[in-house]
Amino acid sequence: MANRWKGWLKIVYVVFAFCSAFCLGAIKGLMVGPIAGLILIVGNIAVILGLFPSHVAWTVYTLIKTNKFDAPLKVAFFFALPVLFGIWLGLSIAGSVLVGVGYGFFTPWMSAFEAFRHENEFKKFLHCIVDGTWETIKGSCIVVRDFADICNHSYPLYLKELRDSPSSNRLQPLRFIHVPGCIIVGLVGLVVEIPLYTAIALAKSPCMLFKGWQRLIHDLISREGPFLETACIPIAGLTILMWPLVVIGSIIMAIFSSFFIGLYASVVVYQERSFRRGVSYVIAMVAEFDEYTNDWLYLREGSILPKPQYRKKEFPQSTHGGNQLPPDKISSIIKEAPPMLMPSLSSSRSVREAIQEVKMFQIWENAMKSCETKGKALLDANVITPGDLYEWLRAKNSDEASIIGVGLPCYALLQTIFYSIKVGSDGLLLIDNFEINYLNRPQDRLLDWFFQPVMVLKEQIRVIELEEAEARFLEKVVLFGNNSRRMEAWENGSLVPQDALRAAQIQGISRRMMGMTRSISKFPTYRRRFKQIVKALIIYSKEKEGSNRSISTRSVATI
Repeated sequence: MANRWKGWLKIVYVVFAFCSAFCLGAIKGLMVGPIAGLILIVGNIAVILGLFPSHVAWTVYTLIKTNKFDAPLKVAFFFALPVLFGIWLGLSIAGSVLVGVGYGFFTPWMSAFEAFRHENEFKKFLHCIVDGTWETIKGSCIVVRDFADICNHSYPLYLKELRDSPSSNRLQPLRFIHVPGCIIVGLVGLVVEIPLYTAIALAKSPCMLFKGWQRLIHDLISREGPFLETACIPIAGLTILMWPLVVIGSIIMAIFSSFFIGLYASVVVYQERSFRRGVSYVIAMVAEFDEYTNDWLYLREGSILPKPQYRKKEFPQSTHGGNQLPPDKISSIIKEAPPMLMPSLSSSRSVREAIQEVKMFQIWENAMKSCETKGKALLDANVITPGDLYEWLRAKNSDEASIIGVGLPCYALLQTIFYSIKVGSDGLLLIDNFEINYLNRPQDRLLDWFFQPVMVLKEQIRVIELEEAEARFLEKVVLFGNNSRRMEAWENGSLVPQDALRAAQIQGISRRMMGMTRSISKFPTYRRRFKQIVKALIIYSKEKEGSNRSISTRSVATI
């Protein structure tokens, strides 16, 4: 009898705690949401509109100067630019509003439920009230800052790389006769894909709503998935209540993705040299989306819609290294990319399992900490100077201050690779003996783009078995690049390989590392986080100079 009463009291407590957190979270959302949402919306829209003239000028200048495209293709791009910029303004402003409202109102709400992860009851109550207030406002400012970095730094870097890239024989020349076809099929793609994607998403949204509820309630009754841990039951309960919003978000994502999938029809016309193939692509993509949603919702296989063939030939794969993908790979990515935000309705993993697997932030923080540690060591050895750090702060992008912007991250990564090879790690051994390998790495598409190339690079360095002097020479090359004066000034026991093949291998490794670092530097949050590292190194150098002065002053006083 006592155990039964304990069980009932536990149920009453969980229900009361859930209702309390729900009400407190709603109050916090109503108080903090308008402020945080307004900061994010106004900030992002100010960045979009403020940089819009610059974006137009940079893009037009790049199209004129680049040798990547021939004249007819440039003409096609110029005709498409007004439409593309109009879509950019519409989607970016609408996206900013949606993100601002969602982030501002729901982040404080969710933080009220996350407070249940604390063990002490007083801490649960305190964090339920305090968490998600000031942090949400600060987070909205960080989002605006990262978005500004993308628009003001990353996008110009992409354009600069496009201007500097040489002409490629892989791109087929476009005849002027194909320009009208590209434009017309692109417009047809927008007219067809947007309403049909919207109709399919709306038609299948009730199925997604009820099947999602069924899966979550089943997990609640059987104590599986997110309901396995008692502390996470309130959060999972909120998930059940908020599932309709997830469905609405899926519909919005379907509509957004239809813009880009429709415009890609112009690319198909360019690749296939066929107006009919472009129209076939537009029809086939509707069937692809219908089939994709059927698979995710466990409905009938395939699609009743027509799916014509729109490819008539294979594109040759490039044998050169680099980040460029052949057109068939791009097409496959377009088709495989989820055009609708569809959470999996299969059995969920527990929250503890998910937390153990997600280590992307650990890797990111570890990489930044490695840059700071190696930077301090280089400052102590007078290899880099405070002037280099100030130069990076004044520079518009990493290429203008490449020693810090490119060389320092490359040097830190190289030291990580050297240490991993030395200890015989199967993956990468980061700071604090934190190892990432193929078994425990996060299942993240963004990480896949760099983890595999880094592992290939590590294997190449291991196979060629660099001698100590050659390894020191590679350190010089990745840190200073083409700055021969700084390379000569750093006496680290390096030796330039006399063998031409050996020297070419080292130069090739350094170029690949620099290319990966430049690609990473364009990502959101990177510039903000790396700027914090640079400022920390400046403070460290000032403290070092201050301690040296105090020591010299004391030594003079003793004399």
